[in-house]
Amino acid sequence: MNFTLATRPPPHTADTPAYWLLFQAQQLLVDDQALPRIPLWTAPPAEITLHTTHYLGTWQGTPCYTAALEASTIAPQGTQFQPLRSLMKIWPEAPFTLAGRASQILLWERNHRFCGHCGTPLQADANERVRRCPGCQLDHYPRITPAVIMRITRGSDILLSRSPHFPPGMRSVQAGFVEAGESLEEAVQREIQEEVGLEICNIRYFGSQPWPFPQSLMLAFTAEYASGDLRVNLDELEAADWYSPKQLPPLPPQRSIAYGMIKQWVDHSLHNNRLVRV
Repeated sequence: MNFTLATRPPPHTADTPAYWLLFQAQQLLVDDQALPRIPLWTAPPAEITLHTTHYLGTWQGTPCYTAALEASTIAPQGTQFQPLRSLMKIWPEAPFTLAGRASQILLWERNHRFCGHCGTPLQADANERVRRCPGCQLDHYPRITPAVIMRITRGSDILLSRSPHFPPGMRSVQAGFVEAGESLEEAVQREIQEEVGLEICNIRYFGSQPWPFPQSLMLAFTAEYASGDLRVNLDELEAADWYSPKQLPPLPPQRSIAYGMIKQWVDHSLHNNRLVRV
């Protein structure tokens, strides 16, 4: 994506253009166009009041900054506020990943104003991204929450389920957070046992995706059905069932790793079927 992560900004002059990722809660200020873009300014408009500014690095050689705005901030002329999740559907991967990183840094700053050990107000460090306690010297770095997401197949079928927060009709692969003291493979097995009552085997790593809703890292795995009857845990899911590659329900957004896992399986299945028919 041609993005270079950094903490300390380069020398900045009044005529240096920069990308400004300005958030009002979970809404990002973007250019008011058919395809919204991150505003490119030499400095934010004078009517905007910024909280502490964070330097993110450079994207395509251009400096990038982020800051939080007051809830009362009105979007300047030519701009609008857009929910970050809605931009996932229309933005290319690079600016969405950059915006996701910015939102997580701002959330970390908002949630770490005081030391969780002694209650002393935290201070920013000039050389690295950390909030340091001047009282007990405890360092508070940005945190991410690991979550596993897994594609379970049984012969020519894939297991898809529906969570209560999904859009109408949508189904996806299973997912859940990793617990303390648990390996990723153990988390995969536990989540499948808890949610649908199945035993699985042949767990393999697939890939990962930063997920800024609010601050997760999705670690994706594939596995195969081993044994058991499908028993849906209604405290976790609304429904779950096996689907063939030609009879799939509405799927997650194409930007998500869940969609990528399903699409890879569908493409592989259909390719194999063509080879068999020939």
